[in-house]
Amino acid sequence: MAITAQDVNKLRQMTGAGMMDCKKALTEAGGDFDKAIEYLRKKGQKVSDSRADRETSEGIVFPKTNADGTEGVIVAFTCETDFVAKNDEFVALGNAITDLAFAEKPANVEALMALSLDGLTVNERIIEMTGKIGEKLVISAFELVSGEAIVPYTHSNKKLGVLVTLKNVNGTDVMDAGKDVAMQIAAMNPIAVDKEGVDPTIVEKEIEIGKDQARQEGKPEAIIEKIATGKLNKFFSENTLLSQKFVKDSSMTISQYLDGVNKGLTVASFKRVAIG
Repeated sequence: MAITAQDVNKLRQMTGAGMMDCKKALTEAGGDFDKAIEYLRKKGQKVSDSRADRETSEGIVFPKTNADGTEGVIVAFTCETDFVAKNDEFVALGNAITDLAFAEKPANVEALMALSLDGLTVNERIIEMTGKIGEKLVISAFELVSGEAIVPYTHSNKKLGVLVTLKNVNGTDVMDAGKDVAMQIAAMNPIAVDKEGVDPTIVEKEIEIGKDQARQEGKPEAIIEKIATGKLNKFFSENTLLSQKFVKDSSMTISQYLDGVNKGLTVASFKRVAIG
């Protein structure tokens, strides 16, 4: 049957695919719109498969919290180029996936990909958009948190996002303090809230590095352990959030800054997600 311009435009409105792709799909499907839509989705799968080894170093991080700041989610939706990251449809799909994750609270990325989004799974929606855009698209990170007061932060390039969970709020407005801490996390990339949260294997590694450095400097064996402990404490002060110097005022640590805002105010946890 003859495929009219009106038919092509109708399919384009239904799917968002390009005009030539829609015309080819309708031709392959003999004018059957359902089969044409299926054809376009399969095309998306083919594009996805052919680009499986591509790097997705661009994209957007989407942090989201509820109105009272007790629940939060952060999703990283990645692509191959900055051009696609600015595409309105890409942004809309990222927002829709984030909203869905917030509402359904899946356990992990795999569970998120299996959720239904407007009649298809999230995975199928991503494959569908891959066919339209022609780039590999990936949910590269997903975190779900809850707590007393969660403050979100997105860096200006939208490729870095943070959720920081505060505790001992005691009714105080801590949004500004939370944003300051979230920006600290974004800039300084701490490995844990405090030294108790550092992986024991990292601690052992740092002690060994400290000992090796001391021996190379010719220090007496009797004080090697003490020197290594001192180097470990310096490592903690530089790499754990509460012990880091506050970037806005280096005369105090993050712990001291928060305690000055509200006695006992501190950080329960944080999530930092970066693209690239």
